[in-house]
Amino acid sequence: MSTHYETLQHASAYPESLGVPAPDALGEQHLWPRKSGFFIRLPATPEVAVAEGEGGDAGAAPGRRRELVPAQWGLVPHWVKSASDGKLRAPKLVNAKSDLASTATAFRDAWLQGQRCIVPMAAFYEDDFRQGSKARPTRIARVDGKPMGVAGLWARWQGPDGEVLLSYALITVNANNHALMHRYQQPGSEKSMPAILNEGAYDAWLGARADKAKEFLRQYPAQSLTANPVETKADKVPKGWLE
Repeated sequence: MSTHYETLQHASAYPESLGVPAPDALGEQHLWPRKSGFFIRLPATPEVAVAEGEGGDAGAAPGRRRELVPAQWGLVPHWVKSASDGKLRAPKLVNAKSDLASTATAFRDAWLQGQRCIVPMAAFYEDDFRQGSKARPTRIARVDGKPMGVAGLWARWQGPDGEVLLSYALITVNANNHALMHRYQQPGSEKSMPAILNEGAYDAWLGARADKAKEFLRQYPAQSLTANPVETKADKVPKGWLE
C-alpha cells in the first residue's frame, strides 16, 4: 500500500512526458495522504469547469487533450456529508485496489462515471522488512528515470455552503508474484503496487468505457524498475499526518 510518493520537480517533465502544461508552482516534493498534489484528466466540460472555479471557457477545452488539476491525495466521495468526515476518511482512501475499484462503496461512483485520471510521480516508497521488524523505506522509480503516470480515480465533493474539494486516489494491482514488489510491505500481507500506465495508453485509459478500463491495470515490468533503500528525514512520515 503506497502512502508516500515523490512528485515531479522539473517543470519540463509535464509537457514532455505527460502532455500537459507545467503548473505555476511544482508543490511539495514528498507527498503523503491529505497533501495537495496533481492529477491529469480529460478536459472538464464548461459546466464542470465553472463549478470547480476554473472559469469555464467554452473555447478552451477542444484544443486541450488533457488537463492538470491540483487536488488532495486521499479521495473524498461526493456523498460524504461534511468536510470533517471527508478529512477522516481521506487517509484510508489514498489507494483503490483494482479488483474493488468498480464495486467498493467509496470508489464505485467515480469508476462508473468515468472519473479516471493519471497521477504524475517520480517515484513511490515502500517499506522493506526483510532485515527484521524495523521497516526500511525504499524508493522505487523507473530505471530510465522518466516520470511515471499512475492510474487513478478522482472525485468532486461540494459542501452545503458551496465549498468544492477535488481529490484523488491511486489504483493499485496485486503484486504477490511480481519479481521486485513481492519483497516489500508487511510480511504475510497481500503485496500491491501502483498501476503504472504505459505512455502510449494514457489517452485510451482516460477515455475507456467502464467495462474496458480494467484492461489497462497491470503490473509494471520488474526489469523497468529500480529500488534503492533510503534513510533520510524527508522520507519518514511527518509527525501528526494522521491527525
